[in-house]
Amino acid sequence: MLVTALSDLVRPDRYPRASRYDPAWLLGLDMGPNPLWLLEDLARDLDLCPGMRILDLGSGKGATSVFLAREYGVQVVAADLWVAPEEAAAVFADADVGGQVEAVRAEAHALPFEEESFDAIVSVDAFEYFGTADSYLPYLVRYIRPGGQLGMATPAMTREVRELGAVPPHIKALVGWEAIAWHTAEWWRFQWAVTEMVEVTSARLQQGAWQDWLLWAQACAEHQEDGRSTNQPVIDMLTADGGELLSFALITARKN
Repeated sequence: MLVTALSDLVRPDRYPRASRYDPAWLLGLDMGPNPLWLLEDLARDLDLCPGMRILDLGSGKGATSVFLAREYGVQVVAADLWVAPEEAAAVFADADVGGQVEAVRAEAHALPFEEESFDAIVSVDAFEYFGTADSYLPYLVRYIRPGGQLGMATPAMTREVRELGAVPPHIKALVGWEAIAWHTAEWWRFQWAVTEMVEVTSARLQQGAWQDWLLWAQACAEHQEDGRSTNQPVIDMLTADGGELLSFALITARKN
């Protein structure tokens, strides 16, 4: 069944903070499944306080940075490789958070920041593209102050592709080999904890992630220009999966 109204994306029972944002505005910044739902859920496992300096790594068109600034009163550096800083800055200005959010173009393996300059680093639906290498966490934590936090939300599987022996056909048809970066929450827990550089404070699959993802794809298909052609393959993948394998992992840690 297709989404029939943008109001279907307003879900105060599960996401009270995100439900205060205009769904049409959020769809206009779409670069993946509802980022504010993911961030609001992730932030439950973080301790974000007004005045903190936060790196939003892989910030896309800026929805998550707006949310961080408005909801938690933090100062945000919005870093993305593919979205021009001036484009993101316009979003921040329109949202009246231009004084709290700085837009920066940055590649995740060559961050242009001083070490230990952030109280926390947050990454929503981006870490799978740059953060799976064994060496990446030791690199990234250099930019977090001692005792600072790290949190990320990333597409996940309920079982490792290695365990399955191959990428399942209904997933492979859409994303091909990229699904080998969609790890379980427990894979991430070990990957981070084994470095002894952080204490993993939470590693879990998001409750209802498959349904949330499908609802978002249906909304995009209905309410975006050319949305059907772009999102129908995603809908087909999620429908075929039925919640068996696909999810989102929410991982948080504190730097030792």
